[in-house]
Amino acid sequence: MVPVVMPTYARADLAFERGEGAYLYATDGRRFLDFGSGVAVTALGHAHPRLVEALRQQAGKLWHCSNLYRVPGQEKVAAKLVARSFADTVFFCNSGAEAMECCIKMARKYHHAGGNPQRYRVICAEGGFHGRTLATVAAGGQKKHMEGFAPAVEGFDHVPYGNLNAMRAAITAETAAILVEPVQGEGGVIPGDPDYLRRLRATADEFGVLLMFDEVQTGMGRTGTLFAHEQAGIAPDVMGIAKGLGGGFPVGACLATEKAARGMTAGAHGSTFGGNPLAMAAADTVLDVMAEPGFFPHVEQMATLLRGRLEETCARFPHVVEQIRGRGLMLGLKARIPNTELSAKLLANGLLTVGAGDNVVRLLPPLIIGEREIDEAIDILSRTFSEVPR
Repeated sequence: MVPVVMPTYARADLAFERGEGAYLYATDGRRFLDFGSGVAVTALGHAHPRLVEALRQQAGKLWHCSNLYRVPGQEKVAAKLVARSFADTVFFCNSGAEAMECCIKMARKYHHAGGNPQRYRVICAEGGFHGRTLATVAAGGQKKHMEGFAPAVEGFDHVPYGNLNAMRAAITAETAAILVEPVQGEGGVIPGDPDYLRRLRATADEFGVLLMFDEVQTGMGRTGTLFAHEQAGIAPDVMGIAKGLGGGFPVGACLATEKAARGMTAGAHGSTFGGNPLAMAAADTVLDVMAEPGFFPHVEQMATLLRGRLEETCARFPHVVEQIRGRGLMLGLKARIPNTELSAKLLANGLLTVGAGDNVVRLLPPLIIGEREIDEAIDILSRTFSEVPR
């Protein structure tokens, strides 16, 4: 008999009833160190007191009012995002996939508004992941995500990630935009070389196409800066973010320059729940916490500590881990045993992780992680690795 919850996930037989900081507590009383963060979502950990209070206060006033009216919270959060990014304008939605749908629509509308409706194709990178809608699955181009959903949404071309020559060769008179992740997450935690990202910016300018970054996973401090592309010293024209933006509350956003958004006029796009007052209260608080002077120095310090400890530990178990990848607190362990097996062993020992492509186990701790939790994680990793036969 089919379960009442549609079985679209291979769920572990584990349920959580509460969380605190970097820890989750299961219904059976067990405590787990959360190095998955709900797949890079709970950036401030679980039950952060300022987030709890912000949502409590807003919940007592107004949850939903529709985008048929001004939403002061949207104006406030958008102003903060604009002030801290390349963008001039922001569209709010509910998820990363929706943010990327808005990016894709904006690329087509931009050229349509400029008198070039034939420019609608988007060049994406092989191994990318941009969401689970029909269009974003097509943008990702991964066979395992597209199987059973033919015909694929038309308009996406794919080239190897990091290969600038292939990217340039794929540009035609129908190309509207280039879309990549600064660090491929689901594809295996593969960082884009800063020079590659800079050359993508120059290429987009040369050919008159938009440069779009998917920072749904890398954004909101995950790689050590508010947005990962900052580390390359360049900016996109359009960017999708979500995950950490609400600290656990569903919220996504599409950020754009004034020029890129020129076609996004009334009626061009919409969202019933996007940017609702509860979501804006959460996003506003997350942005305020991340704007505090010591926040990013702490992330950088913990990222350096964790990377160093991982390198020491993994060097002792070369039969378990082949390579460490990533940036900031977005790290991946390329395993020599099936990553599902390794994740299961880590879970049994009290550490939550997330799988990724290329047989990688992702480590995505909350950005408020401390030395004590890193020590505990390393102890669990070391103990687990020692259980794997040589």
